[in-house]
Parts: sequence; structure tokens; C-alpha cells
Amino acid sequence: MSCNDMSGPSRLQHLPSSVEKAEALYQQRGQLKEEQLMKKIQKLVGEEEKLRMPIAQGLPWTTDEPKCLIKPPVKKNTIPIDLKLHSDIRAMERARFAHQVAEKGRLIKQYKMERERQQKLEEEEEIKRLRKELIPKAQLMPYFDRPFVPRRSEKQPTVP
Repeated sequence: MSCNDMSGPSRLQHLPSSVEKAEALYQQRGQLKEEQLMKKIQKLVGEEEKLRMPIAQGLPWTTDEPKCLIKPPVKKNTIPIDLKLHSDIRAMERARFAHQVAEKGRLIKQYKMERERQQKLEEEEEIKRLRKELIPKAQLMPYFDRPFVPRRSEKQPTVP
């Protein structure tokens, strides 16, 4: 029996209303979408599994014997040259300059010590000369006939 051959009371019972038709179409479309989604998910999972399994490259199918490669010519040994680095030159110049500064500092220190020694000798000679030139003078004798008696202060004492 086909769909068009339905007749009689059974056909009346199964006549879908517009709401039932819409609901049936909705259910059918939902099932179709679910099936498509499941196929798509299965396809993605399959692709991921293929990516996880590395495929080794096979060897080429040749029957030829391997060729003997020619060795490259041997290079001559290089002779090292004495390098003059800028940092080495700078270090030598800096050492020379540091030596000059140290020498200059030592000369200044020696000059100061010599000058102090000369100044000390001059002061000693000046003292000797002044002592020779000094004329001793007599000091006045204090008066013992009037002894010193301190007087009491007229100020009031402070109160703590």
C-alpha cells in the first residue's frame, strides 16, 4: 500500500493538522542535523588520529648500487696570525698612564716632605736666633705686705 492508497476512516485518523505537520518536520530536520553533526565530529576525530600517527617515508625502490663519492680536496692548514685587539692596546696605554700618575704622585709626595723638612729647619733656626737676641728682663716681685683676701659677692644666690 502506498501513501496515496489510504482511504476510509484510517486516513481521517492520520491526517496531520498544521501543528502536527510542523512538529514532524521540526523533528525530522533535527534528526538530520544531528546526523550531519555526528558525521562531521567523526570525520574530525579521524583526521586528528591520522595526524597523531606519523607516517615514515619509505626508502626509494632502486636496484642501483650506491655511487662512491669523491673526497673533497684537503685544505692547507691555516697559519695563525698575531692579533692586536683594541682592548689589549687600550690596556697597555692604560697601564702606562697609571704608571705615570703613580710616579707623579710619588714626586709630589717627596716634594711636600722636602718642603716640610726645609720649613721645620727654618723654624728651628729662627727660634735659635730669637733666643740669642732675647734680653732677659727682671720680673716684678709681688707685694706680700698686702695679702689678697677675696670679698664676698653682693649678688643673691640662685635658687634651683
